[in-house]
Amino acid sequence: MTTVIAPFDQLIRPSRRERRLERRRLKRQDALSGQLAELHAIRALLEEAAEVVRGGWVQHAWFTVAADGGGRAVTAYDLRLAAERPVIGACLVGAVVHAAGGPTTVRSQLVQRTLDVAWHTLREGPDRALQWCPGPPIRMMRVLDLTRWNDAMERTQEEVVDLLVEARRTTDVQRARCRAEQAGLAATPRALVPG
Repeated sequence: MTTVIAPFDQLIRPSRRERRLERRRLKRQDALSGQLAELHAIRALLEEAAEVVRGGWVQHAWFTVAADGGGRAVTAYDLRLAAERPVIGACLVGAVVHAAGGPTTVRSQLVQRTLDVAWHTLREGPDRALQWCPGPPIRMMRVLDLTRWNDAMERTQEEVVDLLVEARRTTDVQRARCRAEQAGLAATPRALVPG
C-alpha cells in the first residue's frame, strides 16, 4: 500500500475566523435538516387533520363525540369526553389536536407549530416566509384568531378543509426554501482542516 503525504508547506491551516464560519455553516445546515424533518411531520399532521374535518366539522366547540342519540359537543370544560368516547367531528384547532393524538398533545411542539402554519396560511399566505417560534402571547392570539375564523357564521366545512390543504402547500414552499438554503450552504467553500 502506498501513502502519498503532502509536503507540510502545502497544508493550509484555516484561520480562527474560517473555523468559526465553518462551525456556523454546519450549525445552520443542522438547523435546516431539523426544520425539514419538522415540516414533514407538520404536513402529515395537516393531512390527517383535513381527514378529521372531512369526517365531521363543528363550530363553537372543540369536538363532537359519539353519545346516546347522536353527537355531543365537547368544549374546554369537558375535554375528558374526547378521550373517553369516539370523536366524530372537530373544529379547525380541534382537528389538529385530535390528529396529533388528542387533548394531551395540545401543548406539544408539533401541534403548536402546525397551528402556526395554519394561521400563517390564513393570514400571510403560503408564499411568505414562515415565522418560527412566536412568543406565547402571540401564539395564543393566533389560535384565538383561527377559532374565530372557524366559528364565523358564514364559514363552511369545505373552507376549513381547504385551509388545511393550503397549509400543506405552505409546508411545501417552506421545505423548498430550506432545501435551497441547504444547497447554497453546501456550495460554500469549506475551511481546509489538516488531517
